[in-house]
Amino acid sequence: MNHPLITDELDLLHSLVDLEQQARIIELGCGAAQLSRKLLDRFPLCDVSATEVDERQHAKNLQQPQERLSFLQAGAQAIPFADGRFDLALMLKSLHHVPLDLLDQALGEVHRVLRPLGLLYVSEPVFAGPHNEITRLFHDEEQVRAAALHALQSAVASGAWEQVSEVFFDVPVHYRDCAEFEQRLLDITYLDHQLNAATLAAVRERFEPHMGADGAYFERPMRVNLLRKIG
Repeated sequence: MNHPLITDELDLLHSLVDLEQQARIIELGCGAAQLSRKLLDRFPLCDVSATEVDERQHAKNLQQPQERLSFLQAGAQAIPFADGRFDLALMLKSLHHVPLDLLDQALGEVHRVLRPLGLLYVSEPVFAGPHNEITRLFHDEEQVRAAALHALQSAVASGAWEQVSEVFFDVPVHYRDCAEFEQRLLDITYLDHQLNAATLAAVRERFEPHMGADGAYFERPMRVNLLRKIG
């Protein structure tokens, strides 16, 4: 099945959630908070509290302040806010990074800090596709992504949430050559994954067939689950 190509996920989010209204938003596992920064530029009635567990990324975020955007160092399994504080929670490619034994606790925390009928927008990469077949050679996320989806499904089955929508889409990705692929993906994870010569050779061998005259193009499959808090 062909899914729509989406280059700006903010457009998809806005098609599912009315951001024109005043909204208190929390982004969990924000990284550099790129989507939240763009959201605040486009929707001036919103404000965002963004949490990040990584100390170095959190320090970088603090060095780039933005109006109506605040940063805290925290994990989704222990959110430092009062009950019912937010209208919308965002988890953008971050749920599968929560420790597996804390997934249910994290979703419980999100439920707690949302107001009644508040929304949870979860965007997760799908473990499929040619791009995934390359990245899994050095960073295999099959287990954690499956666990994240199972945790969402269990949360809905518990009656604490209802699923408003599930949307599949593809994100176009382009690399000039294998060197750029390595610079953008491999170099970041080199120390964590202890890449050796054999792994690097396997990555290059699998990447090269995708090269054309102007580089390599991929479509990365994604899934969004929009949940509404019950109770």
